[in-house]
Amino acid sequence: MTISKFTKILLGAVLLTGAVFQAQAQDKKVDPSGTYIWTQAGRNGGPDRTNTLVLKLDGDNLTGKLSAPAGRGGGAPGGAPGGAPGGAPADTAITDGKISGSDISFTVVREFNGNSITTKYSGKLADGTITGKIDMDRGGQTTSRDWTAKLQK
Repeated sequence: MTISKFTKILLGAVLLTGAVFQAQAQDKKVDPSGTYIWTQAGRNGGPDRTNTLVLKLDGDNLTGKLSAPAGRGGGAPGGAPGGAPGGAPADTAITDGKISGSDISFTVVREFNGNSITTKYSGKLADGTITGKIDMDRGGQTTSRDWTAKLQK
């Protein structure tokens, strides 16, 4: 075997090994499991509302619950409907949880006075922070707001 042929074979092996390691790094999933907290402004000048999100990744299944303070009048996105302003936090299970790379999404459905309020959360997880959008559908009317939740250690 000549030096030139050996060099080509060695170079090919190095390139192939690099491609395999790169593919493995790209396949690595982000694990969003943990407790995240974010604060949003209170309604009508009321006190700020702190929301707690607990996520758990089990294989490809994203589950969890959202705990948000109860608020009079049907709840703002991220808040639970019913109760007095600043009331005890209400827990609601998330549904339709998905993760793709660092993108996560899930839905929270709440019932209030016989009405269903669907809130869709989406965001990108980076360095222990989820940054994204909250879309709330209330009787066919959709509102949207930004959200940023930080992982608690």
